[in-house]
Amino acid sequence: MKSLREALGDYLYLRRALGTSLREPGSTLGQFLDFLDSEGATSITIQHALRWAMLPAGVQRATWARRLSMVRGFARWWSAFDPRTEIPPVRLLEGRKQRNPPHIYTEDEVNGLMSEAARLRPSTGIRPWTYVTLLGLLASTGLRPGEALALDVEDVDLQNGILAIRESKFGKSRYVPVAESTRMALLRYAQMCDKLCRNVQTKAFLVSQRGLRVHGCAARTTLAILSRAIGLRSPGKVRPHGRGPRLRDFRHTFATRKLIEWYRDGRDVVLELPKLSTYLGHVEVCHTYWYLQAVPELLQAASELLAAPREVAR
Repeated sequence: MKSLREALGDYLYLRRALGTSLREPGSTLGQFLDFLDSEGATSITIQHALRWAMLPAGVQRATWARRLSMVRGFARWWSAFDPRTEIPPVRLLEGRKQRNPPHIYTEDEVNGLMSEAARLRPSTGIRPWTYVTLLGLLASTGLRPGEALALDVEDVDLQNGILAIRESKFGKSRYVPVAESTRMALLRYAQMCDKLCRNVQTKAFLVSQRGLRVHGCAARTTLAILSRAIGLRSPGKVRPHGRGPRLRDFRHTFATRKLIEWYRDGRDVVLELPKLSTYLGHVEVCHTYWYLQAVPELLQAASELLAAPREVAR
Protein backbone atom coordinates (compact mmCIF):
# COMPACT_ATOMS: atom_id res chain seq x y z
CA MET A 1 0.00 0.00 0.00
CA LYS A 2 1.18 3.51 -0.79
CA SER A 3 2.24 5.88 1.95
CA LEU A 4 0.06 8.86 2.83
CA ARG A 5 2.59 11.15 1.20
CA GLU A 6 2.38 9.22 -2.07
CA ALA A 7 -1.41 9.09 -1.76
CA LEU A 8 -1.56 12.86 -1.38
CA GLY A 9 0.44 13.29 -4.57
CA ASP A 10 -2.03 11.08 -6.45
CA TYR A 11 -5.00 12.91 -4.92
CA LEU A 12 -3.73 16.34 -5.93
CA TYR A 13 -2.82 15.13 -9.42
CA LEU A 14 -6.30 13.70 -9.92
CA ARG A 15 -8.10 16.79 -8.65
CA ARG A 16 -5.96 19.16 -10.73
CA ALA A 17 -6.52 17.02 -13.81
CA LEU A 18 -10.22 17.69 -13.29
CA GLY A 19 -9.59 21.45 -13.44
CA THR A 20 -9.11 22.35 -9.75
CA SER A 21 -6.03 24.40 -8.83
CA LEU A 22 -5.90 23.28 -5.16
CA ARG A 23 -3.06 25.65 -4.31
CA GLU A 24 -3.99 26.17 -0.68
CA PRO A 25 -5.18 22.59 -0.01
CA GLY A 26 -1.99 21.25 -1.56
CA SER A 27 0.31 23.02 0.90
CA THR A 28 -2.10 22.73 3.82
CA LEU A 29 -2.57 18.98 3.46
CA GLY A 30 1.20 18.64 3.32
CA GLN A 31 1.32 20.33 6.72
CA PHE A 32 -1.30 17.87 7.97
CA LEU A 33 0.87 14.94 6.94
CA ASP A 34 3.82 16.56 8.73
CA PHE A 35 1.63 16.65 11.83
CA LEU A 36 0.74 12.96 11.46
CA ASP A 37 4.43 12.13 11.12
CA SER A 38 5.22 14.02 14.32
CA GLU A 39 2.48 12.04 16.07
CA GLY A 40 3.75 8.73 14.70
CA ALA A 41 0.40 8.10 12.98
CA THR A 42 0.21 6.04 9.78
CA SER A 43 -3.46 6.61 9.01
CA ILE A 44 -5.97 9.45 9.14
CA THR A 45 -8.13 9.55 12.26
CA ILE A 46 -10.84 11.99 13.30
CA GLN A 47 -8.95 12.78 16.50
CA HIS A 48 -5.75 13.70 14.69
CA ALA A 49 -7.62 15.70 12.04
CA LEU A 50 -9.52 17.69 14.66
CA ARG A 51 -6.44 18.43 16.77
CA TRP A 52 -4.49 19.59 13.74
CA ALA A 53 -7.32 21.72 12.34
CA MET A 54 -7.59 23.64 15.61
CA LEU A 55 -3.86 24.31 16.00
CA PRO A 56 -3.81 27.94 14.77
CA ALA A 57 -4.65 30.22 17.67
CA GLY A 58 -6.34 33.60 17.35
CA VAL A 59 -8.19 32.80 14.11
CA GLN A 60 -11.88 32.56 13.32
CA ARG A 61 -13.58 29.22 13.80
CA ALA A 62 -14.30 29.24 10.07
CA THR A 63 -10.54 28.82 9.47
CA TRP A 64 -10.54 25.66 11.59
CA ALA A 65 -13.55 24.37 9.66
CA ARG A 66 -11.88 25.09 6.30
CA ARG A 67 -8.73 23.21 7.33
CA LEU A 68 -10.80 20.25 8.49
CA SER A 69 -12.79 20.24 5.24
CA MET A 70 -9.54 19.85 3.27
CA VAL A 71 -8.67 16.78 5.33
CA ARG A 72 -12.22 15.47 4.86
CA GLY A 73 -11.96 15.58 1.08
CA PHE A 74 -8.62 13.79 1.09
CA ALA A 75 -9.79 11.23 3.67
CA ARG A 76 -12.99 10.49 1.74
CA TRP A 77 -10.94 9.64 -1.35
CA TRP A 78 -8.22 7.68 0.50
CA SER A 79 -10.76 5.62 2.46
CA ALA A 80 -11.46 3.67 -0.74
CA PHE A 81 -7.88 2.34 -0.58
CA ASP A 82 -7.21 2.25 3.16
CA PRO A 83 -10.12 0.99 5.30
CA ARG A 84 -8.43 2.32 8.44
CA THR A 85 -9.11 5.89 7.29
CA GLU A 86 -11.61 7.83 9.38
CA ILE A 87 -13.59 10.59 7.64
CA PRO A 88 -14.30 13.68 9.82
CA PRO A 89 -18.07 14.39 9.98
CA VAL A 90 -19.32 17.43 8.08
CA ARG A 91 -20.61 19.33 11.13
CA LEU A 92 -17.78 18.50 13.49
CA LEU A 93 -16.68 22.15 13.34
CA GLU A 94 -19.17 24.87 12.49
CA GLY A 95 -17.81 26.74 9.50
CA ARG A 96 -20.15 29.70 9.44
CA LYS A 97 -18.02 32.81 9.16
CA GLN A 98 -19.12 35.82 11.14
CA ARG A 99 -19.15 39.07 9.25
CA ASN A 100 -16.85 41.69 10.68
CA PRO A 101 -18.98 44.83 10.95
CA PRO A 102 -17.56 47.50 8.62
CA HIS A 103 -16.21 50.72 10.03
CA ILE A 104 -18.00 53.84 8.83
CA TYR A 105 -15.36 56.53 8.69
CA THR A 106 -16.20 59.98 9.97
CA GLU A 107 -15.07 63.02 8.02
CA ASP A 108 -12.53 63.79 10.75
CA GLU A 109 -11.11 60.25 10.53
CA VAL A 110 -10.71 60.46 6.76
CA ASN A 111 -8.99 63.84 7.08
CA GLY A 112 -6.78 62.45 9.85
CA LEU A 113 -5.71 59.47 7.75
CA MET A 114 -4.92 61.68 4.78
CA SER A 115 -2.93 64.07 6.97
CA GLU A 116 -0.87 61.16 8.30
CA ALA A 117 -0.40 59.82 4.78
CA ALA A 118 1.07 63.19 3.78
CA ARG A 119 3.76 62.63 6.45
CA LEU A 120 4.90 59.27 5.10
CA ARG A 121 8.56 58.88 4.21
CA PRO A 122 10.35 59.75 2.10
CA SER A 123 8.84 63.21 2.39
CA THR A 124 10.33 64.25 -0.95
CA GLY A 125 9.12 61.14 -2.80
CA ILE A 126 5.88 60.12 -4.46
CA ARG A 127 4.79 57.74 -1.67
CA PRO A 128 2.99 60.35 0.47
CA TRP A 129 1.19 61.70 -2.60
CA THR A 130 0.19 58.20 -3.67
CA TYR A 131 -1.47 57.28 -0.39
CA VAL A 132 -3.16 60.65 0.07
CA THR A 133 -4.61 60.22 -3.43
CA LEU A 134 -5.60 56.58 -2.86
CA LEU A 135 -7.44 57.33 0.38
CA GLY A 136 -9.15 60.37 -1.10
CA LEU A 137 -10.18 58.42 -4.19
CA LEU A 138 -11.69 55.57 -2.17
CA ALA A 139 -13.54 57.96 0.12
CA SER A 140 -14.98 60.06 -2.71
CA THR A 141 -15.95 57.28 -5.15
CA GLY A 142 -16.55 54.09 -3.17
CA LEU A 143 -14.37 52.13 -5.58
CA ARG A 144 -13.25 48.67 -4.57
CA PRO A 145 -9.61 48.96 -3.39
CA GLY A 146 -8.55 46.56 -6.14
CA GLU A 147 -10.27 48.72 -8.75
CA ALA A 148 -8.42 51.83 -7.62
CA LEU A 149 -5.05 50.06 -7.61
CA ALA A 150 -5.75 48.49 -11.02
CA LEU A 151 -6.28 51.86 -12.72
CA ASP A 152 -3.84 52.53 -15.52
CA VAL A 153 -2.91 56.02 -16.70
CA GLU A 154 -5.10 55.57 -19.79
CA ASP A 155 -8.09 54.70 -17.57
CA VAL A 156 -8.10 58.12 -15.89
CA ASP A 157 -9.65 60.88 -17.99
CA LEU A 158 -8.27 63.94 -16.22
CA GLN A 159 -10.03 66.36 -18.56
CA ASN A 160 -13.58 65.07 -18.15
CA GLY A 161 -13.22 63.45 -14.71
CA ILE A 162 -14.18 59.90 -15.70
CA LEU A 163 -12.57 56.65 -14.57
CA ALA A 164 -12.69 53.53 -16.74
CA ILE A 165 -13.06 50.45 -14.53
CA ARG A 166 -12.15 47.49 -16.71
CA GLU A 167 -13.32 43.91 -16.08
CA SER A 168 -13.69 44.23 -12.33
CA LYS A 169 -15.70 41.83 -10.17
CA PHE A 170 -17.86 39.41 -12.19
CA GLY A 171 -15.98 40.61 -15.30
CA LYS A 172 -18.00 43.84 -15.46
CA SER A 173 -16.63 47.11 -16.82
CA ARG A 174 -18.07 50.56 -16.20
CA TYR A 175 -17.33 54.28 -16.32
CA VAL A 176 -17.27 56.19 -13.04
CA PRO A 177 -17.64 59.99 -13.12
CA VAL A 178 -15.95 61.82 -10.25
CA ALA A 179 -16.59 65.15 -8.58
CA GLU A 180 -14.67 68.22 -9.71
CA SER A 181 -12.65 68.29 -6.48
CA THR A 182 -11.65 64.66 -7.05
CA ARG A 183 -10.70 65.40 -10.66
CA MET A 184 -8.45 68.25 -9.53
CA ALA A 185 -6.82 66.03 -6.89
CA LEU A 186 -6.10 63.36 -9.50
CA LEU A 187 -4.70 66.00 -11.84
CA ARG A 188 -2.36 67.31 -9.12
CA TYR A 189 -1.19 63.76 -8.43
CA ALA A 190 -0.46 63.12 -12.10
CA GLN A 191 1.58 66.32 -12.22
CA MET A 192 3.55 65.28 -9.12
CA CYS A 193 4.23 61.87 -10.70
CA ASP A 194 5.71 63.58 -13.73
CA LYS A 195 7.86 65.70 -11.43
CA LEU A 196 8.99 63.12 -8.86
CA CYS A 197 8.98 59.77 -10.69
CA ARG A 198 11.98 59.55 -12.96
CA ASN A 199 11.93 55.76 -13.36
CA VAL A 200 8.32 54.64 -13.73
CA GLN A 201 8.17 50.96 -14.73
CA THR A 202 4.40 50.49 -14.91
CA LYS A 203 1.30 51.71 -16.71
CA ALA A 204 -0.43 52.11 -13.32
CA PHE A 205 -1.86 55.48 -12.34
CA LEU A 206 -1.01 55.01 -8.65
CA VAL A 207 2.67 54.16 -8.30
CA SER A 208 4.94 53.13 -5.46
CA GLN A 209 8.15 54.85 -4.43
CA ARG A 210 10.02 52.42 -6.69
CA GLY A 211 7.92 53.35 -9.71
CA LEU A 212 5.84 50.16 -9.66
CA ARG A 213 2.14 49.46 -9.25
CA VAL A 214 1.04 49.62 -5.60
CA HIS A 215 0.19 46.13 -4.31
CA GLY A 216 -2.89 45.53 -2.21
CA CYS A 217 -0.85 44.07 0.65
CA ALA A 218 1.31 47.20 0.85
CA ALA A 219 -1.78 49.41 0.78
CA ARG A 220 -3.48 47.45 3.58
CA THR A 221 -0.35 47.54 5.73
CA THR A 222 0.06 51.28 5.19
CA LEU A 223 -3.57 51.90 6.16
CA ALA A 224 -3.02 49.90 9.35
CA ILE A 225 0.01 52.05 10.20
CA LEU A 226 -1.91 55.25 9.51
CA SER A 227 -4.88 54.01 11.55
CA ARG A 228 -2.64 53.33 14.54
CA ALA A 229 -1.17 56.81 14.24
CA ILE A 230 -4.60 58.45 14.70
CA GLY A 231 -5.89 55.96 17.29
CA LEU A 232 -8.17 53.82 15.09
CA ARG A 233 -6.15 50.68 15.82
CA SER A 234 -4.22 49.29 18.75
CA PRO A 235 -1.50 46.60 18.57
CA GLY A 236 -2.70 43.02 18.93
CA LYS A 237 -1.10 39.82 20.21
CA VAL A 238 -1.18 38.06 16.83
CA ARG A 239 -1.18 41.00 14.43
CA PRO A 240 1.39 43.74 15.09
CA HIS A 241 -1.01 46.43 13.89
CA GLY A 242 -4.08 44.89 15.53
CA ARG A 243 -7.52 44.80 14.00
CA GLY A 244 -9.47 47.79 12.81
CA PRO A 245 -10.77 49.72 9.80
CA ARG A 246 -10.01 48.29 6.38
CA LEU A 247 -9.60 49.75 2.90
CA ARG A 248 -12.92 48.27 1.75
CA ASP A 249 -14.68 50.07 4.61
CA PHE A 250 -14.36 53.24 2.53
CA ARG A 251 -16.82 51.60 0.14
CA HIS A 252 -19.29 50.95 2.96
CA THR A 253 -18.81 54.52 4.13
CA PHE A 254 -19.45 55.97 0.68
CA ALA A 255 -22.70 54.01 0.23
CA THR A 256 -23.97 54.85 3.71
CA ARG A 257 -23.13 58.55 3.38
CA LYS A 258 -24.84 58.70 0.01
CA LEU A 259 -28.02 57.29 1.56
CA ILE A 260 -27.88 59.88 4.36
CA GLU A 261 -27.50 62.61 1.74
CA TRP A 262 -30.58 61.38 -0.13
CA TYR A 263 -32.70 61.18 2.99
CA ARG A 264 -31.74 64.72 3.97
CA ASP A 265 -32.55 65.96 0.48
CA GLY A 266 -35.95 64.29 0.70
CA ARG A 267 -35.31 62.00 -2.27
CA ASP A 268 -37.07 58.70 -2.87
CA VAL A 269 -34.34 56.29 -1.76
CA VAL A 270 -36.03 53.31 -3.41
CA LEU A 271 -35.77 55.04 -6.79
CA GLU A 272 -32.23 56.27 -6.17
CA LEU A 273 -30.72 52.95 -5.05
CA PRO A 274 -30.45 51.47 -8.58
CA LYS A 275 -28.28 54.46 -9.52
CA LEU A 276 -25.98 53.80 -6.59
CA SER A 277 -25.88 50.10 -7.46
CA THR A 278 -24.80 50.90 -11.03
CA TYR A 279 -22.19 53.39 -9.82
CA LEU A 280 -20.70 50.83 -7.43
CA GLY A 281 -20.65 48.16 -10.13
CA HIS A 282 -23.11 45.72 -8.56
CA VAL A 283 -24.89 43.10 -10.64
CA GLU A 284 -28.10 43.46 -8.61
CA VAL A 285 -29.47 46.12 -6.28
CA CYS A 286 -29.66 43.59 -3.44
CA HIS A 287 -25.85 43.49 -3.39
CA THR A 288 -25.80 47.19 -2.55
CA TYR A 289 -27.73 46.58 0.69
CA TRP A 290 -24.69 44.70 1.98
CA TYR A 291 -22.83 48.01 2.14
CA LEU A 292 -25.49 50.04 3.92
CA GLN A 293 -25.02 50.37 7.66
CA ALA A 294 -27.62 51.51 10.15
CA VAL A 295 -25.45 54.18 11.73
CA PRO A 296 -27.25 56.62 14.08
CA GLU A 297 -26.94 59.45 11.56
CA LEU A 298 -28.68 57.37 8.88
CA LEU A 299 -31.45 56.24 11.22
CA GLN A 300 -32.08 59.83 12.29
CA ALA A 301 -32.27 61.06 8.70
CA ALA A 302 -34.68 58.28 7.78
CA SER A 303 -36.83 58.95 10.85
CA GLU A 304 -37.04 62.66 10.08
CA LEU A 305 -38.17 61.91 6.53
CA LEU A 306 -40.83 59.45 7.68
CA ALA A 307 -42.08 61.89 10.31
CA ALA A 308 -42.38 64.75 7.82
CA PRO A 309 -45.98 65.53 6.73
CA ARG A 310 -46.90 64.26 3.29
CA GLU A 311 -49.51 65.37 0.84
CA VAL A 312 -52.46 63.02 0.59
CA ALA A 313 -52.93 61.74 -2.93
CA ARG A 314 -56.35 62.46 -4.46
